[in-house]
Amino acid sequence: MGSTSKEVIQVVLPHIRVYKDGSVERLADSPYVPSSPEDPETGVSSKDITISQNPLISARLFLPKLTQPNQKLPILVFIHGGAFCFESAFSSNQHRYMNSLVSQAQVVAVSVEYRLAPEHLLPVAYEDCWTALQWVASHANAIHEEPWLVEHGIFEKLHITGDSAGANIVHNILMRAGVEVLPGGVKTSKAVLTHPYFWSSKPVLAEPVDEHDKAAPHVLWNLVYPSAPSGVDNPLINPIVHGVQSLTGLGCDQMLVTVAECDELLRERGIWYFNAMKESGWKGEMELIEVEGVGHAFQILDRKTDKAKDFIKRLALFLQD
Repeated sequence: MGSTSKEVIQVVLPHIRVYKDGSVERLADSPYVPSSPEDPETGVSSKDITISQNPLISARLFLPKLTQPNQKLPILVFIHGGAFCFESAFSSNQHRYMNSLVSQAQVVAVSVEYRLAPEHLLPVAYEDCWTALQWVASHANAIHEEPWLVEHGIFEKLHITGDSAGANIVHNILMRAGVEVLPGGVKTSKAVLTHPYFWSSKPVLAEPVDEHDKAAPHVLWNLVYPSAPSGVDNPLINPIVHGVQSLTGLGCDQMLVTVAECDELLRERGIWYFNAMKESGWKGEMELIEVEGVGHAFQILDRKTDKAKDFIKRLALFLQD
């Protein structure tokens, strides 16, 4: 193998390195862990399932310890973060976070394993997650027969949450859910967008003006969706760009948006998005939470800190109400 085969063609530290031979080194991944019949810390059970064979879309399902055999629970679809290009529903960080959230929220959860860029460029991830949401909703009519969903799921309480890029995906599939009917007429009820990844060609609020186009959210978007019409002003990443579908059509009833005080790249975007939703005339209920003294995705990366535990408890309460 010649030395040029491992030539780096793009690197975005500390996230990802792409080589000329097509290989990808994901620098920020946490190791994969297996599912578990019963997590010793939380009592949550998990298992891995296939949603679609072609394309291959899978998920990790989570079920809290039941108090009675036929107990009914809200359903939570979770979409992990990682700039559309790293992390996994099967990684240790995401798995342990979901165990904590599922245990406290008392939901049956579907953590979606969507295909990652740059091997699968956007909009693939959006399509995968929409397929996953359709698959979950189809259980209301027993079209599919995943027993945890059929036996325990309350389809009138179908919630969806995502972190960072996952929160971006949540917004976009909720926009789709506002105009397309899910199987069985199921509707999404509550949404949580944690540290959402949005961007645009112009800085907003208190974002630095200098070298805006060199910031990681800008560079990563060009990596994961190089053919995006209008670049970082594509409505998938800039939901407020002129001429796009009105935010009033967002397909859920309640939304919680959260930001972190020390999230230098995306704090302003979360507030910007929340304000735009409030001003749009959307009829749902909205709340914004800012956690002081913490950084991006702290609830996953620093899960055992008091602030992370308090935050997960807050999310669980929102999903329970």
